[in-house]
Amino acid sequence: MLHLCIKAENTKLRRSVIWIACFLIPIIPAIMGTFNYLQNLGILTGEWYSLWTQFTLFYAIFFYSPLIALYCSYLWRLEHLDHNWNVLMTMPVRVSNVLFGKLFIVCKVTLITQAWMVLLFVLCGKLSGLPGLPPAMIYFWALRGTVAAVAIGALQLLLSMCLRSFALPIGIALGGSIGGLLINNMGCGLFFPYSLMLMGMNSNSYDDKLAGDTWKFLLAVLVYFLLFIAISLRILKKKDVRA
Repeated sequence: MLHLCIKAENTKLRRSVIWIACFLIPIIPAIMGTFNYLQNLGILTGEWYSLWTQFTLFYAIFFYSPLIALYCSYLWRLEHLDHNWNVLMTMPVRVSNVLFGKLFIVCKVTLITQAWMVLLFVLCGKLSGLPGLPPAMIYFWALRGTVAAVAIGALQLLLSMCLRSFALPIGIALGGSIGGLLINNMGCGLFFPYSLMLMGMNSNSYDDKLAGDTWKFLLAVLVYFLLFIAISLRILKKKDVRA
């Protein structure tokens, strides 16, 4: 049944505005980060690492979580329209399959978004005159940031499921990202889910802040993922049709 739910969610993506957001929105922080890098070449002397700090300064803080929130809101939008929630509640399908089907699609689109972001990073680096290709560590940071999206995706699916508003969960994600920056700077990032995006991508830093502690980061992602999935499943199992 899970594969049927995934297939149904995939159908929503055909000719979807999601792909416009996926490919166009990351261009904004790419331009902003590259411009900031080129304007400060006198103090940003770490080449690829310096460009990465500027990329993630904008992308990881202001765009990454809201993009995931956008994907989640879009996937729940149909169920919140008309009487489609009643249809969902009366379908002969386990609610766990419905939820994991949506989560699979969110992770799929997020992975594509991250791959596009890395490609933009490389293209902007070459256009800026940087030699060779980015160090392997930067690719690792990008991958680690993608792992964090599993926890954020579970959280945003929960919010989008409970809130019928399309925009409110996206606003929460933006506020959470900004708050995540502040909490991460206080050294408490592992205790706030939105900070995981910044920590995973090593946002705005030359040195790996998680060096030797990646396991703690992965454990935090797992804990948040299980927590938000458990809450979502509990709500879905107790949810009734809407009059």
